[in-house]
Amino acid sequence: MRGFTLIELLLVVVILGVLTAVVVPKFTKRSEQARITAARTDVANLEVCLDALEIEVGRYPSAQEGLQALVTQPSGMKGWNGPYIKRGVPNDPWGSPYIYKFPGQHNTSGYDLYSLGPDGQEGGGDDIDNWSQR
Repeated sequence: MRGFTLIELLLVVVILGVLTAVVVPKFTKRSEQARITAARTDVANLEVCLDALEIEVGRYPSAQEGLQALVTQPSGMKGWNGPYIKRGVPNDPWGSPYIYKFPGQHNTSGYDLYSLGPDGQEGGGDDIDNWSQR
C-alpha cells in the first residue's frame, strides 16, 4: 500500500483553496442579490397592506403609529379591520426595521417606505425604497 506524499496533499489543499476563492464570492453575490430581491418584495407587500388600511380607515398611519398599525389598532383609528399582516411587521433581510415616514419626503402625497439596504446607512445608493424606479 502506498500513501500520499506531503507534496500531493499540499497540491490538493492548494487546488481546494483556489476553488474556494473562485466559488465563494459567486455564492456571496447571489446571496446578497437574494436579500435585495426579498427587501423589494417586502416593501411591495407592505405597500399593499398600507393601501388596504388606508381604504378602510380613510388615511395612512401617522409616523408615530408607524407600521405597527398594520398589526394592532391604534387608539382613535375608526374603521380598522386588521390585522393587515399576519406574522407581524418583518425586519429587512439585514435585520433592521423598515422605515416608514408619513407624510413622505419623496412621496409627498403619500408615504416613504424603505430599507437602509446592505450597508445599514441611509443613502449610498443601496437603499430599497418605494419611490425609486429600479
